[in-house]
Amino acid sequence: MIDLLEDTWAREVPYDQFAYLRRESPVHWHPLGDDGDGFFALTRHADIVAASRDPELWSVERGSFFIREQTPEALETLALSLLGMDPPRHTRYRRLVSTVFSPRMIRRLAEDIQRRAELLADSVAARGGEVEFVEEVAARLPLQVICEMVGVPAADEDRIFAWSNRLVGFQDPDFRTTEEDGQVAAAEIYAYCDELAARRRAEPRDDILTALVHAEVDGERLTAHEIDLFFVTLVVAGNETTRNLLAGALLTLARHPAARAQLVAGIDDDGLWTSATEELLRWNGSIHNFRRTATRDTEIGGQKIREGQKAVLFYTSGNRDESVFADPDVLDLRRSPNDHLTFGGGGPHFCLGAGLARTQIKALTRELLRRHPHVETTDEPRRMRSDFINGIKYLPLRFAR
Repeated sequence: MIDLLEDTWAREVPYDQFAYLRRESPVHWHPLGDDGDGFFALTRHADIVAASRDPELWSVERGSFFIREQTPEALETLALSLLGMDPPRHTRYRRLVSTVFSPRMIRRLAEDIQRRAELLADSVAARGGEVEFVEEVAARLPLQVICEMVGVPAADEDRIFAWSNRLVGFQDPDFRTTEEDGQVAAAEIYAYCDELAARRRAEPRDDILTALVHAEVDGERLTAHEIDLFFVTLVVAGNETTRNLLAGALLTLARHPAARAQLVAGIDDDGLWTSATEELLRWNGSIHNFRRTATRDTEIGGQKIREGQKAVLFYTSGNRDESVFADPDVLDLRRSPNDHLTFGGGGPHFCLGAGLARTQIKALTRELLRRHPHVETTDEPRRMRSDFINGIKYLPLRFAR
């Protein structure tokens, strides 16, 4: 039985189901409950790319980026966030922050990221080599980097971490126990943003929040709610996704000693580390999927889809597509080319922070292995219960020389 909802992901990544679907039913109707609702699961690389690059046909605003239908109030809010906008509005709003994530700006940040990665790698030894990697290590670097970029004081990083868990872990009882708790978390982070934004209006600084409170779109300043949603998108997505990519990378290397030994032997081989970072990204995407809604009757992958029906783009499946990747179930650190979909299938919603994430993953993973060539799990990892976030919430590791 094909089941691509949250309980399946809490147990494992359903690679076997995706392999079957790519072969037998690449655009597969997946029911949601017993009321006739459902979605088409897009599992082949080419179909995912095609839908990603045609936002006029495959809208996010018409039904959000989540699999399940949202309330009218939730849809109204989501449509004000970058993730929930269609072009041309999305293009105008994305332009407000895109220069901060440009390759030139990431190169300027690289030295600071490297310094922070070295300090974190040193801290593992200070703990005797045994850590709960997710909270103690993986979460730290992206939190520090994005909070400084946005303008959040270092003393408030743990508050951002807790709010992130409650907001993105809405299907996991370890992070958010009730619908009301999620609403409280959103209200708390909005109030925090409003207070910080007021300070930036009075005392501007060289950070993203200052830029947003003084920005204009079509001659008008952003509303407080628009700034709140920008803030949440940046600080939550900017730390949560990279945290999970880092956790996935270290778990992969703990389970693949030959690949780990290859990286240790080539610790100063920058070409190896660049290709290895891309392969670890292919292997461990941080987002399972994004949903789109057809704006008119169409066809994709030979399947007719009516206006208003949902298509869910499963990046995890596209990253193992046999027609694109030779031996896709083999971890090949020298793989080239590597047209993975971890940051999306291209088009307007390609991940804004892709370069920032790559820089952090490469720096921290490299410095950990430079100091600790051996790494192993000391207990079973626990996965997040979510059909949206590919998260690891508990990863006990032992590092050693």
